[in-house]
Amino acid sequence: MGRKICVMGVCTSWRTVSDGEFFCPDCGGDRNYRRRSGRRRLTVLGVPLLSRGIAGPVVECSACRGHFGLDTLDHPTTVRFSAMLRDAVHTITLALLAAGGTSSRAVRDAAVGAVRAAGFADCSEEQLLTLLAAVTAVTAETSEATEATETADTAESAGSGGRPGPGLCDTAFAIELHECLEPLAPHLAPAGRESLLLQGARIALADGSYTPAERETLATVGSALMLRPADTSRLLAAARTPS
Repeated sequence: MGRKICVMGVCTSWRTVSDGEFFCPDCGGDRNYRRRSGRRRLTVLGVPLLSRGIAGPVVECSACRGHFGLDTLDHPTTVRFSAMLRDAVHTITLALLAAGGTSSRAVRDAAVGAVRAAGFADCSEEQLLTLLAAVTAVTAETSEATEATETADTAESAGSGGRPGPGLCDTAFAIELHECLEPLAPHLAPAGRESLLLQGARIALADGSYTPAERETLATVGSALMLRPADTSRLLAAARTPS
């Protein structure tokens, strides 16, 4: 019996637009990809004749050859995801040290331990405190430059006397927390988001109860991690209960 010959069909001619590295859902790991667009054509006896429209764009895995939507590129690679987690812990730690102070040995030890466990194995107490001092100094300088342009009445009503207000450093860290944690939150399971908050809570509790500034900072962490306020309060209360 002879083979059946396909008289008519549709073929797609692909063109590579760009390439890079992504997290392949089918492979379950980081792979190279090609972003491709194509054009469908009606074929007769294998010869392309009539255009049948545009195909794609798609993301093609170089390993498994699977095709995925462009939204696949929104998922960070495992390398990028690990870096985002390290930066998240580092930022939370600095924010809590700024809120609660660094006079307590227990707090400093907890902070350094958290940062090292997150992946900055060589981090020392001196490095952490030096960075905190530098961030605080930059915030103060920025504030002074801004206040220098304000009217005397505005400065007087703020009670600043030409110096940075008491909450300016907290505000700067609040902005930094949102910028660091909000891109990460959608890629974390609920348990992962809660774990980040609890790591911060353990630093704050290392020297006793939460201070109002630490509570406010942790509330900001919860908000940036897309946790409900009720869940944030529950987790902070649970962190105070000895296991």
